[in-house]
Amino acid sequence: MKKFPVVIDVETKHTFREFSDPEKLRVTVAAVYDYKTNQGSVFTEKDINKLFPILENSSYVVGFNNRGFDLPVLQAYYPGKIENFQVFDIIEDVREKLGRRLALNDLITTTLGKKKTGHGLIAIDLYKEGKIEELKKYCLDDTLLTKELFDFGIKYGEIYYLDGITKVAIKVNWKKYLENEGNGNDFHLTLPF
Repeated sequence: MKKFPVVIDVETKHTFREFSDPEKLRVTVAAVYDYKTNQGSVFTEKDINKLFPILENSSYVVGFNNRGFDLPVLQAYYPGKIENFQVFDIIEDVREKLGRRLALNDLITTTLGKKKTGHGLIAIDLYKEGKIEELKKYCLDDTLLTKELFDFGIKYGEIYYLDGITKVAIKVNWKKYLENEGNGNDFHLTLPF
């Protein structure tokens, strides 16, 4: 049975330099790529509630540092327990295999030959400057690059990074996030009904 994950990225109004509690960082935009519909969507803070049914109906919430950043930020808006979502965090998988973290851009550049359009602090500047359409595009671009990296790992069973000038493979087993390995009972509810 095929699974339908969602890839997510969240941008915020504030940084951890301003607040240590992720729930106080506040969302500017959140972007998702939904494997069920094969399309990306962007949500602003005012329509963030439209995002939650997509997450609730996904097999997995996939991202890069989504367990440590994106989902804790969203908890401020979600009436259920965000930690009840099935999560696959690429940064955790890489850290588990290498014993250290790598930047998303390093993995994307080495694996896909592409680059992110910026970094999170640029997203905050775009918000402060009122450039919301640029901010939406930036966030969706990050989401789609993360999805492309995820797809590459699924297809080839490895992704790459540079160790000095040497291209090194990281073996990954991400195919399981698209294909069912159990009895098909991976449906999960997060709200206490």
